[in-house]
Amino acid sequence: MKRSHLIVAGLVIWLMGPICLKDANSGFWDQAIDIYKKASSDASQGSNVSDSTLTNQELINGFKQALDIGVKRAVSLASRPGGFLDNPQIHIPLPSKLQTGANLLRRVGLGSQVDALERSMNVAAEKASVEALPIFTKAITEMTFEDAKKLWKGGDTAITDYFKAKTFDALYKKFRPTVHETMAQVGVVQAYNNLLSNSVAKMAIANTDLDLDNYVTRKSLDGLFVLLAQEEKEIRKDPAARTTALLKKVFGY
Repeated sequence: MKRSHLIVAGLVIWLMGPICLKDANSGFWDQAIDIYKKASSDASQGSNVSDSTLTNQELINGFKQALDIGVKRAVSLASRPGGFLDNPQIHIPLPSKLQTGANLLRRVGLGSQVDALERSMNVAAEKASVEALPIFTKAITEMTFEDAKKLWKGGDTAITDYFKAKTFDALYKKFRPTVHETMAQVGVVQAYNNLLSNSVAKMAIANTDLDLDNYVTRKSLDGLFVLLAQEEKEIRKDPAARTTALLKKVFGY
């Protein structure tokens, strides 16, 4: 019981005690003594009513549910048309190794080819994001109660930060083949080769050791975690974002 509740209970006993002693049949005094004893016991043990009503299973299930909902929303936002391309927070720019050459190419009238490459990388990330959902969902099942307990009252993005640190490498390995296939489908490689077919472009980005698969995969996952962090903030701060009874109970502390 909170300290304020303990004080109130003591005041009730102090104020009502004399009255209740006059009427032993009322039973109030006995009830008040019981309340006071319970309050004292709770306070000495440092218990908290809202905490004690939340079971271990509810806590871990609530965290998994928050992650599941957050991931689904993040994937939905990322995978829609323009999800990466039109969102400055997760838009994938050209790799830094290409930026200098790209700026030169824009000045000599090859901006459209440069833009085509950048656009195709973002479209690839959008389409690949759909395939990330089952990979994320499987990773969520591995969260333990101890994990949830540590993160329950953490920072605004504590769950996301933990989830990213623990799963990023595994997600990368599973997600990279999907990105590779998607990049081929939307023409990333073709756009890059078209750029290199120009003698000026080839000279501008000569000796550039570039792994587009690695670059787009990492940027795609980074973008998904940015969106997931936003969803976590909403669930923690905005009651309206807690769309289930369990989320309201776990995050309504």
